[in-house]
Amino acid sequence: MVTENDLNKLRSLQDIIYEKIGLEKEIQEIPKLLGTQEELLNRIKRTFIEKNQEYEKIKSEEIELKNRLAEAEITREKSEKNMDVVSTQREYEALDKEIRDASEKEQQYRKDLQNRERILFELDEQIKQQTALIEQQEKELEERRKKIEAEISDKQKQIETLRKKEDKLTENLDTEVVFKFERIIKNKMGIGIVAIKGNVCMGCHMILPVQFANEVRIGEDFIFCPYCSRILFYEESIEGEEDFFNTEDTGSLSDLDEMDEDDNDEDENEEEDEEEKVNIEYEE
Repeated sequence: MVTENDLNKLRSLQDIIYEKIGLEKEIQEIPKLLGTQEELLNRIKRTFIEKNQEYEKIKSEEIELKNRLAEAEITREKSEKNMDVVSTQREYEALDKEIRDASEKEQQYRKDLQNRERILFELDEQIKQQTALIEQQEKELEERRKKIEAEISDKQKQIETLRKKEDKLTENLDTEVVFKFERIIKNKMGIGIVAIKGNVCMGCHMILPVQFANEVRIGEDFIFCPYCSRILFYEESIEGEEDFFNTEDTGSLSDLDEMDEDDNDEDENEEEDEEEKVNIEYEE
């Protein structure tokens, strides 16, 4: 027999289970916040690596340009010295061209070197900023991780306390009923037990047969709504409150099958009457 005490236990259990489910969900969601920050840190580190690779590439180009500049300077200086010993106009023109070509290369190399030096300076500043940002993010991440671990630990303690309360409330309740009840609360936004009024479930507002409502009123066992699966308890309608439908016209859930059979019988009887009528008319 389901007593009022049992119903009160279920109501208290409902609150405990719903709070426990909420805490468990929060514990699952907490690491996602940490994951977002970790992904941000990883992006910064990837950028840092790319900047370093670019820096090394530009640095190699700078070294190559310095070597070429040195070669151009040597070529120009050598040609300028040879100008003192030229004896023909053709030799003079050839050396003059070498000097001009070498000078042009020097100017271009110096220009390219200045460009590389500027890029290297900018990259160096960016790498310093990235380094500082990584250190800051790692520090914040570590602090956040410790905070999250403490938060999860606190919530797990709360869950453990709730479980003890749950065990105390359910020690005399059927384990299968408790199992179903917990699943219902998970699926029905924390509401697992509702009243039935005027033959209507207050959880899903579906009309239930009188026989079914009477079984809930008698309360010999826990009864679940056939539509929303919640546990039902009977509650008298408030005086003056209109019934949702005429109970005299309502059968039981099993009557639905009987109604289908009656409909089939009526259809067969109508067909037989129709055949007899046709035979009579034919004989006449």
